[in-house]
Amino acid sequence: MGQEKELISIIVPVYNAESYIEETVAMVRAQTCQSWELLLVDDHSGDQSLARMEALAKQDHRIRVIAKPSNEGAALARNTGIDHSRGRYIAFLDADDVWMPDKLEKELAKYGFLKEKDAAFVYTAYEFGDEKAGRTGKVVHVLPVLTYKKALSRTIIFTTTVLIDTQKTGKELLHMPDIKSEDTATWWKILKAGYPAYGLDEVLAIYRRPPHSLSSNKLEAVRRIWQLYRRQEMLPFFQSAGCLLGWAWRATIRRL
Repeated sequence: MGQEKELISIIVPVYNAESYIEETVAMVRAQTCQSWELLLVDDHSGDQSLARMEALAKQDHRIRVIAKPSNEGAALARNTGIDHSRGRYIAFLDADDVWMPDKLEKELAKYGFLKEKDAAFVYTAYEFGDEKAGRTGKVVHVLPVLTYKKALSRTIIFTTTVLIDTQKTGKELLHMPDIKSEDTATWWKILKAGYPAYGLDEVLAIYRRPPHSLSSNKLEAVRRIWQLYRRQEMLPFFQSAGCLLGWAWRATIRRL
């Protein structure tokens, strides 16, 4: 499949997101940067998500709906979107999260951040939102440059803020493993391959966090990050413990 030079492929995994999908699509259509295609990957939803997406796709030729025959999870849904993408650039967006209207423009446009840094991988600051995406004032700031070593103790890359130049990285490196915290594992893989992440310390996204979301379960989060260190990255025990302590300290501070 050919690749369009300045096109951004926005990949949205969708599973039972009928409450959000119209808002998500409207938000993308309202972006000040209009050079995009929107790939809505339905992960075999049991609600009206697919029907609503198909109706929205009829209103805008830039929207494509990909219906998976079975539910496989967000990681494999994103991989399906990557494989069907036509753009040089890949952006990820979850159906319940929010972008600022100029998110894509500030990351990519002629004088945007990615081109300014001549980078392959950029991400931005974000703010925690409540269940209605209301702003809470709790902001996660980012480092100017994030390397693999630094990233092991800082899970500050939020999937919805990422933009990647596949002309530099290729698509294969973006494929996510079918594990918990698949996004973090993927960012580490890209960083380890020699592509540092450049951070734009401006809030361009809101992370919607319902009261009982997975990320709010602290013990589960600790278990997931530990398994990444030991099973995915194969780090020695004491190195894993040191990284975990750093991660826990920073995670606690940014939630205060």
